[in-house]
Amino acid sequence: MDTAALLKSVPTGLWIGGEEREGSSSFNVLDPSDDQVLTSVSNATPQDAIAALDAACAVQADWAATAPRERGEILRAVFEKITERADDIAALMTLEMGKVLAESKGEVKYGAEFFRWFAEEAVRIDGRYTASPAGNGRIIVTKQAVGPCYAITPWNFPLAMGTRKMGPAFAAGCTMIVKPAQETPLTMLLLAQLMDEAGLPKGVLSVLPTNDARGVTTALIDDGRLRKLTFTGSTGVGKALVKQSADALLRTSMELGGNAPFVVFDDADVDAAVDGAILAKMRNGGEACTAANRFHVANAVREEFTDKLVKRMSEFTLGKGLDPSSTLGPLINSSQVATVTELVSDAVSRGATVAVGGVAPGGPGNFYPATVLTDVPADARILKEEVFGPVAPIIGFDTEDEGIKAANDTEYGLAAYVYTQSLDRALRVAEGIDSGMVGVNRGVISDPAAPFGGVKESGFGREGGSEGIEEYLDTKYIALTR
Repeated sequence: MDTAALLKSVPTGLWIGGEEREGSSSFNVLDPSDDQVLTSVSNATPQDAIAALDAACAVQADWAATAPRERGEILRAVFEKITERADDIAALMTLEMGKVLAESKGEVKYGAEFFRWFAEEAVRIDGRYTASPAGNGRIIVTKQAVGPCYAITPWNFPLAMGTRKMGPAFAAGCTMIVKPAQETPLTMLLLAQLMDEAGLPKGVLSVLPTNDARGVTTALIDDGRLRKLTFTGSTGVGKALVKQSADALLRTSMELGGNAPFVVFDDADVDAAVDGAILAKMRNGGEACTAANRFHVANAVREEFTDKLVKRMSEFTLGKGLDPSSTLGPLINSSQVATVTELVSDAVSRGATVAVGGVAPGGPGNFYPATVLTDVPADARILKEEVFGPVAPIIGFDTEDEGIKAANDTEYGLAAYVYTQSLDRALRVAEGIDSGMVGVNRGVISDPAAPFGGVKESGFGREGGSEGIEEYLDTKYIALTR
């Protein structure tokens, strides 16, 4: 693969109003496998953010008035563009984020599906017409586009975290400004170019790479023309953004941190549970908000589960994401390696045992091996904090109530996983766990056709499914005299 030619084909300027513009300064994008510079991209300023909002506002009314079928056809064309360029997008994503190529290809397919799904939802925005109960008129309820939106996306899924927001926003008739993570702006810039080629009108989308996230975000939030903020990232930053947006009463949706429990009951198919554990833990190298963070395993099957999981985890091969022999790429940066190392060290200092992995290899790149911890004490930080890496801490329990209580022992509530062969137990436990999403005998639960989101400190709002487009629609009541 000619990576130099691929990088040369990607826009590196600001994408404002459907056109590439050079910024007044730039910053480097690094390859996390060796910390070498891939390329430099323009660095958006608060003034650039206002220019992007000017472009969005200039076309907002026309885009909202565009026929839903036409909006849907454009989204379908974007889906096809992404599919055509899938190999290039996957390689680019691996270069800037680090995940192995197979993972990147999976994300391209998943991310593209949000455009196909919401292309179909664009023509299904409904309302209602009913007689007033008092008999003095008619009640008409319609849905209209919220207006210009601002999306802040994270580095762990450089394509899908953007498409999951853009798909419903554009289907609803909203314009959008996207600020990709500083670590991974290239995938979103390439997507902007592809959307332009697919016929998205100028001004509907702007992309602002920047290392001044605070300045750009403040400029947009403080401008009264912005109507919605959508964010995927840490709970701490999400809370700050909600507070910041309160003065303008912006519509907000927050997809925040997670601490997903993976609960294996004594009647589970242990082999299936281990298969699911590998998917739930090691998808994206563990750098996912839905990743299983704590493994609560019934003591009756804990030894068997642990032995089989250790064997599977020991089979992962660390290496550069584009290397065909690699099955586990680097973490995003040295700071994340330090965080994972600190959490593992804390658990070991409190009595946990490292069954496999547990030590960063050092040398160039931000690598950390697949790791299993056993005999993890209840006070270990890794049970409370999101590790965002390839580490699986295992804790035992005895009764069903103990399993549910352990699963709920967190301020987060994004995803949870349950393994049991009893339908009654599956339903009881799924209903008893405080989480926005529960996978029953499944290690991967994300689906464009299903609502994605959490409860408690994992945020609010839903992305995907028929629910996702509602985040970008206002409800209007029209009272009609009889």
